[in-house]
Amino acid sequence: MSTNLEAVRASYAASADGDVKGMVALLAPDARWTEMAGFPYAGTYVGAEEVLAGVFARLGGEWEGFAAEPEDFVDGGDTIVVIGDYSGTYRATGRHMTARFTHVWRLRDGVAVGFEQFTDTALVRDAM
Repeated sequence: MSTNLEAVRASYAASADGDVKGMVALLAPDARWTEMAGFPYAGTYVGAEEVLAGVFARLGGEWEGFAAEPEDFVDGGDTIVVIGDYSGTYRATGRHMTARFTHVWRLRDGVAVGFEQFTDTALVRDAM
């Protein structure tokens, strides 16, 4: 198992444990985190603080039990692809959603320099 794959797995393990700082611990200071166009938090965030404020704080505040559960990890060396499911209930509507995702991580020596999300944004927005 590669160092890069171990680092990405650790981020998802931190997420499952509710460890927000652990989720972003592998990000380089200038890492570019892109949420897909059409997703409620779409855009590119640079560095852990922007990701925490622009993505994770909003997910935690607006969704009950939001989770990103990985199913498969594809080790491409400096590129790690994760396939799994999002789930959660949007607090304002009480609607639950489940949507498949693909995350593409770009790493150098166990440090993430890029992240890109792909998902069915309509399923997320329908819950909202």
